[in-house]
Order: sequence, then C-alpha cells, then structure tokens
Amino acid sequence: MPSATARKKERNTTVTTLSSRPTLLLAWYDRHRRRLPWRAAPGETSDPYRVWLSEIMLQQTTVKAVGPYFEKFVARWSDVTALGDASLDDVLRMWAGLGYYSRARNLHACAVAVTREHGGAFPDTEEGLRALPGIGPYTAAAIAAIAFDRHTMPVDGNIERVVSRLYAVEEELPQAKPTIQQMATTLLANARAGDSAQALMDLGASICTPKKPACSLCPLNEDCVARALGTQETFPRKAPKKSGTLRRGAAFVVTRGDELLVRSRPEKGLLGGMTEVPGSDWLAGQEDATAKQQAPDIKGLSRWQRKVGAVTHVFTHFPLELVVYTAKAEARTRAPSGMRWVPIATLADEALPNLMRKVIAHALD
Repeated sequence: MPSATARKKERNTTVTTLSSRPTLLLAWYDRHRRRLPWRAAPGETSDPYRVWLSEIMLQQTTVKAVGPYFEKFVARWSDVTALGDASLDDVLRMWAGLGYYSRARNLHACAVAVTREHGGAFPDTEEGLRALPGIGPYTAAAIAAIAFDRHTMPVDGNIERVVSRLYAVEEELPQAKPTIQQMATTLLANARAGDSAQALMDLGASICTPKKPACSLCPLNEDCVARALGTQETFPRKAPKKSGTLRRGAAFVVTRGDELLVRSRPEKGLLGGMTEVPGSDWLAGQEDATAKQQAPDIKGLSRWQRKVGAVTHVFTHFPLELVVYTAKAEARTRAPSGMRWVPIATLADEALPNLMRKVIAHALD
C-alpha cells in the first residue's frame, strides 16, 4: 500500500498536470494554429462581424465549404451595417448552395437588429448576444470568447470529441453535453479565452480527428484516458441516429424558349424564401399519379414528359425523392399567379437550393 507521502506526491502530480493543460494547449496553438480567412492574425484584435459571420456559416457545414462563401460575403458586405442594409433576397442569392437556409434568414435578421438596435456594434456579452436572432448558447459563447475574450468556453463538435476522449466520457450524446461543457472549462486559460477555444477547435480538426487520431502529436496525450485505454476512436459515445420517413413528390420543369418557370417558397418553413420550380407536396408514401395531379395548369403546354430516374436529397429530418416532369410552353405564355419566367442563363443569380439545382440539371440534361 502506498505511503501517505507517495499518495500526496501522486495528488500533486495530478493537479500539476490538470493545471498545465491550458498552457500546453496554447503553446501548441501558437505553433500550429490554422490560417482561416475569418481568424485574426497573432497580435491582432478579432473583428466581431467576421467572427459572427463565420460561426453562423460553420453551423452544420465544413470549413472547406464555408471559405469561398465567407470571402464572397465580406467582399460584398464589409461590415454588419452593410449586410443589415441589404435585401433578404440578395442575401439568399449569395447563400444559395450552402444549405440550412434558415441560417441565412436569421443572419439577415441579426444584421438588421445589430444595425438598428445597437448602432452597428455587436453586444460584448453572452447574454446580449443571445438576445439577437439566430444566436444560440454555443454561438454566443464563441463570439464572446473569440471576439471579446470573455472567459467562457464554447463547445462545438471538435471540442466535444477532444474532451470526451480526454476524460473518457461514457455517457452518450446529446445527454452528455452538460458534462462535456463542464469538463471543457478545465481547458480554459485565465487569459486568452478566445485562443483557448480556437486551440481546442484546431486540435479536434487536425489531431484529434474522428478516425485515426494522431495521438502521438497531441499536446494533451500524456493524461488522455481514452488513449491510455486504447479506445479513443470509440469516443464520443453517440445514441443511434433516427432516420426520418422517406417523402416523395414531383417537380415540374417548364421552359419557354430559353426561360424557366420558377416561384419563391413561403418565407417561413423549410427552404423559406428560396427559389424553386413548381412542385407537388412532399408526403410519405405519395403515389406518382397523385403527385402529378398537382402540376401547374398552363394553357397550350406540351405533354408532360417524365424523366428517367429520380432526384434524391436528404434533409436533416427526412430523405426526399422527386420524380421530374418536363414540358414546353408557347412563346407568349404568361406565368401562372405567384410564378415567373427567368432566363436559364441567369439561374446562377437565383436563390436556388441544392435540391432545385439537382432537379433542374436532371431535367435539362
């Protein structure tokens, strides 16, 4: 049995290890930090607008996908006031293809609120940030830490993975989130809170990856419980995902010479405010014949031609399968109420979600 002196020495070693983690993490970050278009260079002050814009874009999206969109946005709207003065239609057009379009609507609403209610300056506290449209607990913490160096630790997917492995958190996500949040604060340095958060994000993205983590290169590897057990790839524990019920429908692609018939979806709801071709309801178990009955009623239209195959798409809560019908309209055919003709050559300027881009490509192929 270890002596009292040995036990005391062991406790002191553990405390020293725990207290040194933030220092080790920041030292690693100073050597290996990623260069990202929204991230301030060492010694520079972070721009809250760029931090906020990147955090909204990065929700459910990869850094690689976000980069070009971020560059386009800041080139078009250099600050939050400029974005707040833009039209929602313009914002949706610039966002098209990035997915999860409620983020774009919330982005614009937030820019308007910051411009009109806060004089173009973001609140510098988590509480103030959370009061803005589209900003939840994580995003508020991220902006507060990175842009204003508030002593708080935002926890994204990368940080969840690092912390769950470091402590071998057996509880499954999402139930484990509060536990992981609490443990993540142990990695927060007394100063440089924003860098602490970004260091953990970078560590998860480049070293503590979902598969085959490079544990030998990790600055925290000496006391990582999962690594010691050899079970690092099994963390974080996750409850099995529930896949939604397949929904089916039809899309109707009508051309008038070199023009295409489109409409805008309702502002609220899935793909709100985005541009689409006319289509049927999306319902579980819907028969093709039933969906086809919802085709637009246009006089002088050629016979509907069904394209071979179907367009598939997966939303967060359900997969979708659309059969595609095409038809041609006469030269002076008027668009039905709520619809409009747009030149096919300018479709890139429309706020088309990826689903509709796939439908149109399938129809015009």
